[in-house]
Amino acid sequence: MHVADREEKDRAEAGTASASEEKKYGVNTAKNVLIQGTILAAASIIAKVIGLIYRIPLYNILGDVGNSYYSTANEIYSIILMISSFSLPLAVSRLMSERIQKGEIRNANKVFLCSMRFAVISGGILALVTYAFAGLITKYVMNVEYAKFGLRVLAPVILIFAITGVFRGFFQGFSNMVPTAVSQVIEQVVNAIVSIWGAWVLMDYGRSIVAQGENELAAPGWGAAGATFGTVASVTVALLFMMYLYARFNRRFRHAVRKDQTAKRESSRYLYRVLILTIMPIILSTLVYNISNVLDQGIFNAILKSQNYTEKQYATIWGIYTGRFRVLMNVPLSLASSLGPAVVPSLTAAVAARDKASAVRTVHSSTRYTMIITIPCAFGMAALGGPIIRMLFHPSSGMPLSSGIMQAGAIVIILYALSTLTTAILQGLGRLREPLIHNAIALVVHVIALVIMLRYLNLNIYAVLYANAVFALVVCILNALSIRRFIFYQQEIRKTYLVPLLSSIVMAFGSYAIWYVLNIVFGNSVSTVIAILCGMVIYLVSMVAFHGITEEEMKKVPKGDVLVGLFRKMGLLR
Repeated sequence: MHVADREEKDRAEAGTASASEEKKYGVNTAKNVLIQGTILAAASIIAKVIGLIYRIPLYNILGDVGNSYYSTANEIYSIILMISSFSLPLAVSRLMSERIQKGEIRNANKVFLCSMRFAVISGGILALVTYAFAGLITKYVMNVEYAKFGLRVLAPVILIFAITGVFRGFFQGFSNMVPTAVSQVIEQVVNAIVSIWGAWVLMDYGRSIVAQGENELAAPGWGAAGATFGTVASVTVALLFMMYLYARFNRRFRHAVRKDQTAKRESSRYLYRVLILTIMPIILSTLVYNISNVLDQGIFNAILKSQNYTEKQYATIWGIYTGRFRVLMNVPLSLASSLGPAVVPSLTAAVAARDKASAVRTVHSSTRYTMIITIPCAFGMAALGGPIIRMLFHPSSGMPLSSGIMQAGAIVIILYALSTLTTAILQGLGRLREPLIHNAIALVVHVIALVIMLRYLNLNIYAVLYANAVFALVVCILNALSIRRFIFYQQEIRKTYLVPLLSSIVMAFGSYAIWYVLNIVFGNSVSTVIAILCGMVIYLVSMVAFHGITEEEMKKVPKGDVLVGLFRKMGLLR
C-alpha cells in the first residue's frame, strides 16, 4: 500500500472513530464552538455578577487597605496556582481531545490518570511551600506584610484546585463545557457567602487585637484572611461536585475503555513526558501573561515607598484600583477567558483532522464574538464609570481617582480580551511556544514602560493602566502575526472591529446623556440602571444600522425572529 493511500485510510478510520465518539459522548468540533463558548460565557457572566455583588459588601467590610491585602494574597496565590496546576484543564482537554478524535479511548483515560497523579504531587508540594514562605513573600517582595494571613489560608487551595482542574479538563476533552460552567457558578455562590462571613468575623478579631496595642494594619490584614476562607470553601465544593459528575459518567466511560481495540498503547512514562511538554509552554506563557499583576504591585509599592509614601497610602491607592476597577473589568474579560476552553479542543480537533476551513471559521467567529461584546462593555464603563462606582460601592473617598481609572482603563479591557483569546487560539492550533515568546517580549516592554512612567513621569496608578495596555497590545500584534502565518488567515476588520467601535461610541455618548438628564430628577442609582439598559438598546440598534449584524445572525439567537421583525418595522432591515 502506498504511503498516500495508507494516510488516506488512517484519516478515514480516524474520522469514523471520531464520528462514533461524537455521537456517544457529545464530542464536537468547530461546528458548535460558539455554543460551548456561550455556555461557558453565560456561566462566567453569572459567576462574575455574583462575584461583583459579593465584592461590594466585602469591599465595604475590608476598606481600601484590606482590599489591597486581599488582592495581594490572591495575586500571589494565582501565580503559584499557575505554576502548579492552572494549565492542567487546558492541557488535559487538548491531549484527551486528540486521542478521542482518533478513537483511542483507553489512551485518553490514561491521560486523565497520569494528569491526576501529576496534579496531586505538584499541587501538594507547592501548597506546603506557599504556607511556609508566605510571610517572607508578602513582607520582602510585595512590601505589604499583613497580607501573609490571607496567603497562608489560600495555601491548601493550590492542591484542591489542581485536582478540580483535572476533572474539568476531562469533561472539556469531550467538548462538554457544562460541568465546568455549573461548577464555576456553584463555586462563586459558596465563595460569596463564606467570604463575607469570614471577612466580618476576622475583621472584628483584628480590631480587637489592634485595641490591645497591635499595629493598626493588623485589622485589615485579618479581615483579608477571613475573606480568603471563601476560596477554600468554594473550591472544595466545586471539587466534590466534579467528583460526583465523574462518578456518574465513569461507568459508561469505563465500558468504552474496555471495548477499545486500538492497537496503540501509550505508556505512563510517555504520557508524563507529553503532559509535561504540553504543560510547560502553557504554564510559562500563562505565567508570563499573568505575572505582570504581581510585578505591577511589587514595582508600584517599591517606587511609591521610595517617594516617601507610607504603606497605608500606597495600599489605599492599590485597593481602589483592584477593589473597584479590576472587579468591574473582570466582567467583560470573563467572556474572552470563557471562550478559550471552548476554542482549544475545537481547534485541536480541526488540526488533527487537517480541516483548515473549520479552524478558520472557529478563529473568525470567536474573535468577532469577543469584540462585539467586549468593545461596548469597555466604552460603557468609560462613559458611566463614575456613576457605576457610586451606585455599587458608595465610597466615602477616592471618587475622582476611581472615575479616572475607569476611563483610562477602557482600552485595557479591549486589548486584554483580544490577547487572552488569541493566546488560546495559538494553543489550540498546537503553537505552544509562540504565546510564551510573545508574552515574554511583552512583559519586558511592560516593565520598562511601567518603571519609566512611575519614576520619571510620576503617573502613579495610571502608569499601571498604560503599561498594561502596552503589554496587551504587543501580545495582540505578535499573536495575530503568528495566526496569520500558521493558517494563512487575517481577521476581517469592518464587522469585527470598526462597526462595534462606532456603535460603542454612539452608545457611550447616548447612555451618558441619558444618565446626565435623569440624574437631575431620579438620583444616581436609578439613572445609572436606566442608562445602562438604554445603552444596550442603542448599541444593538447601531450595530444593525451600520450592518454589523446580519439578519441570519439575529435569527440564530433566542427570539431572533422578533428582533428581525422589529428592525424591519424600523426600516433598519429590508
